[in-house]
Amino acid sequence: MTLTFHPYAPDFVAAVRAGGPDAHGQPAERAVSDGAGVPCRSCLRDVPAGRAYLILAARPFPAPQPYAETGPIFLCADPCPPWDGAGVPPILATSPDYLLKGYSPDHRIVYGTGRVVPADALAAYAAEVLSRPGVAYVDVRSARNNCFQTRITASP
Repeated sequence: MTLTFHPYAPDFVAAVRAGGPDAHGQPAERAVSDGAGVPCRSCLRDVPAGRAYLILAARPFPAPQPYAETGPIFLCADPCPPWDGAGVPPILATSPDYLLKGYSPDHRIVYGTGRVVPADALAAYAAEVLSRPGVAYVDVRSARNNCFQTRITASP
């Protein structure tokens, strides 16, 4: 099984960078990174110190529904190359653990898949969840603040 780690939807990222609304209909806030703890959900790397970034509400689901969590994310304010999906991205090495949850093709949580997992076991647990019937993808969130980090899919 090959795991693919996905950057946040490029169309949404481009629209927000161009001044469009976030998931709450608000413009993104701007700040300057101190170089630590500011993970961009497009390049899946920390925003470098001294660089501008955006703070916004995001909902990584196609439509509002009871399981479509919305929360804060960060993005590099300037265009950055989106993560190419190969290997575990750098932002998943910045915390000791992460919350993983499996979702069905209709974007509902698959009960029994949610677990806080040590960073070094993240890929193995994601592969286990993705091998279960009815799981289409796994979302990775902060174990402390519940912020969306990335989405993982699998191919044989």
